[in-house]
Amino acid sequence: MEQYDVAVVGLGVLGSAAAYQAAQRGKKVIAFEQFEFGHVHGASHDTSRIIRTSNPLPEYVKLARSAYKDWAELEEATGQKLLTITGGLVFVPREKASPFESLINTLKVTNLPHEILNATEVKKRWPQFDIPDTVDAVYTADTGIAHASKTVAAMQYLARSKGAILKENTPVDRVVPKKEGGVTIQTPKGEFHAAKVILTTDAWTNKLLAPLGVHIPLSVMQEQVTYFKPTDTAAFQPDRFPVWIWGGDPAFYGFPCYGEPTIKAGRDWSNNLMTPEQRTYVQSPQLFEQLSSFMKSFIPDKERQPLRTVTCQYTITPDRQFIISPLDNNKDIIVGLGAAHAFKFAPAFGRALAELAIDGRTKEDVSKFGIPKSACCRSKL
Repeated sequence: MEQYDVAVVGLGVLGSAAAYQAAQRGKKVIAFEQFEFGHVHGASHDTSRIIRTSNPLPEYVKLARSAYKDWAELEEATGQKLLTITGGLVFVPREKASPFESLINTLKVTNLPHEILNATEVKKRWPQFDIPDTVDAVYTADTGIAHASKTVAAMQYLARSKGAILKENTPVDRVVPKKEGGVTIQTPKGEFHAAKVILTTDAWTNKLLAPLGVHIPLSVMQEQVTYFKPTDTAAFQPDRFPVWIWGGDPAFYGFPCYGEPTIKAGRDWSNNLMTPEQRTYVQSPQLFEQLSSFMKSFIPDKERQPLRTVTCQYTITPDRQFIISPLDNNKDIIVGLGAAHAFKFAPAFGRALAELAIDGRTKEDVSKFGIPKSACCRSKL
């Protein structure tokens, strides 16, 4: 039976990055995707994702800085432009609780270049916004957009170019640790053997962990973004309008025009709970109305028209922390979960997973990204 150094299960952006990074190290890699490549069932499809170094938690600032270097190397390797830097604003209401309350302090502690702007300053530079005087805005010049589907395809192409075997429409039924070390991967198309396996299986993670006696508390929900046609598309081009995040409760985010004459916006974490099997792919009228109402006051434009709404899937870990870690009871199985905010980190996230599989350690500080203590773990061997 053919033996591989590294197997990857799940070929969204994190799995594709891990497969590429492992293959680039000269390892024999096989990877499995249960759906077709580029599918719409997970969290890595469509066009744009925010990329930024700014974050309220220092551990993410550090990983983001590494990721920017990996993004540059990825662009050089592919010969493609994957990032568009637009600058970015995070709006923090002073009078309400916000997940971004610690942002300014973290940016100072980590020496990350930024500007703190009041409402008047924001409106002077970007008159498209209409914000109250009780809101502060944090501007970071290195914020921008990553092209989502192009990035995933580029990583998969590079993985193949380095010798990795990528199998689509090949669900993994079970990963079985071997007593002598290594893992057997069972699929409807046969069994495969690898020294290490990386699980980047998002909402389907616990299905593969259950036979191993492990359960990670995950919340899965269907989210959505809407593309709007502004009256004046010239005012929303990437050189005139930034990526933005409304750090209130609820939180919203949005993009300038990107590849088409539309702006994109959505709510973050709506708790529209479901399982992958229950997902409808049908937009929620309530979420659409909530977003539209917010946009009317935040970016006023009476003639703006909604063109389409696209759904995606969020898989949220406890405290929304990343998981980049081998299982406590089996170091040959490594889990990667991005908690629905990992795309910006993807090249570094995948590299860290590959380094754990190959070297048993990573140069990135993943000390806070372990398996949650709330996870149920017991040996099945």
